[in-house]
Amino acid sequence: MKRKFFAIPVILVIIAILIFIPTGFEGALQFKDAEKCKAVVLEVNNSSLIDTGLIRTGQQICLVKFCDGKFKGQSAEGWNMLGGSLSQDKIFRKGDKVQCVVHYDTDEILSVNLIDYYRLNGEFFLALAFALFLIIFARGIGLRSVLSFVITVLVLWKIMVPLFLKGYNPILCGFIVIAVMTFVILFLVYGMNKRLLSSFCGAMSGILFAMMLSVICSKVFRIHGAVMANSEALLYSGFENLNLTQIFMASVCIGASGSVMDLSVDITSAVYEVVQNCPEISRICAIKSGMNVAQAAMGTMTTTLLLAYSGTCIALLMTFMAQGTPIYNILNNNVVAVEIINTIAGSFGLAMTAPLTAVISGSLLAKKKN
Repeated sequence: MKRKFFAIPVILVIIAILIFIPTGFEGALQFKDAEKCKAVVLEVNNSSLIDTGLIRTGQQICLVKFCDGKFKGQSAEGWNMLGGSLSQDKIFRKGDKVQCVVHYDTDEILSVNLIDYYRLNGEFFLALAFALFLIIFARGIGLRSVLSFVITVLVLWKIMVPLFLKGYNPILCGFIVIAVMTFVILFLVYGMNKRLLSSFCGAMSGILFAMMLSVICSKVFRIHGAVMANSEALLYSGFENLNLTQIFMASVCIGASGSVMDLSVDITSAVYEVVQNCPEISRICAIKSGMNVAQAAMGTMTTTLLLAYSGTCIALLMTFMAQGTPIYNILNNNVVAVEIINTIAGSFGLAMTAPLTAVISGSLLAKKKN
């Protein structure tokens, strides 16, 4: 137990380093020559909006009062441009809190663009409530869970994404970063002991297998990485040399890594409890116990992946049904094929993780030879 809490200061130091480490893209800020601030809408003018069925285009003029920044307390007219996209456009109302970008010259406001609703306060309190719930309910384990969550976000944003943007091999970089994150998270859970080694080896075997399968399936199914959301916008932002297909292959590994890690921890912890309560158990019996747990866990884990990936494309499935699209057309669609690769590759990774973790944990944790 002391080792686990000793790990907390080390992780805090790593988090502090990650927060301040530069990504190399700080100078590419789109709004670096403008003031970003929060504002509240005082009045709205919708006379310039054009309604065409469900679609609205034109511009909405709003009188806003700035809540922070250089022009705090001042009021100005802001423009909300609508491009006819239900997913991107916003219609503001009086009293809404909005995020805006103010272009100015010295102390004179040149223009105000209304970007989106202001959500940062709500997001902060939601994250804080989640962290407090974990810490109150699970105490030390909850604190380590919060730290693992934070360090995962920072590693993805500060290390993995910049490496991808700089053109490094996404498959290799993704696997290495996932391996490091898996080790750090398991270190927070177990400390430095045999359980860490067991769960890490089991998880990495499943992640490696899922990545290999994603590479093979992407080539066989002729999947282009542009099927990922916002991938084309990335190319048009000056990164046309990126290999989107390899990034997609890496994303399959990243998406499956959480479930694979979870399964390896479940099996390792179960075998450890068996060995702790029955120290005279042989390694063969410990492995058999791990296999029984693995079989039960695999039955739900694969369904978990299916539901997770299906939830992201439920609107697409509803569109297919509403249009009467034949099932063979649906299965042959490239977006559906992507979700099939995600689900099957992740499930194969779980299937590989379960027995290997059972064998490794039974061999390492049981003291009595066969």
